[in-house]
Amino acid sequence: MDPDLLPILGVLIPILGILTGIIVPVAVFIWLYKDAKNERETIIEISKNLDDPEQIEKLMGLLKEKNKEPIDYRRSGVITIGVGLGLYLFGLMALGPVLKGVGLLVGAIGIGTMVAGYLFPKESEELTSAVDAFEKK
Repeated sequence: MDPDLLPILGVLIPILGILTGIIVPVAVFIWLYKDAKNERETIIEISKNLDDPEQIEKLMGLLKEKNKEPIDYRRSGVITIGVGLGLYLFGLMALGPVLKGVGLLVGAIGIGTMVAGYLFPKESEELTSAVDAFEKK
């Protein structure tokens, strides 16, 4: 490698790293916007050919945000505990105390998430049973 290029590479690499941190989120934003725009245009074209108001209402429901299931914190907590355990074991076998600490931290976050899942029930049946239990007291 030419020794005259080393100072240029020493400056170019950090600049490329910074630009990558900017370009990737902007590209994802543009991609998601164009994807949603095509979906909206398709629904509008379909609705122009419909005469039934009920079908148009169903079509408008597609534009709205889809109802998401409530987050199951218990499941997420168990997964996070597993990731923390894996990190801890990886640190134990290969990379040392720093990764063991990270694994313990992630595992503790998983335990907290799982506890939150039991403190804040997600299903309406669980909420109803929690209210009934409280009313019996």
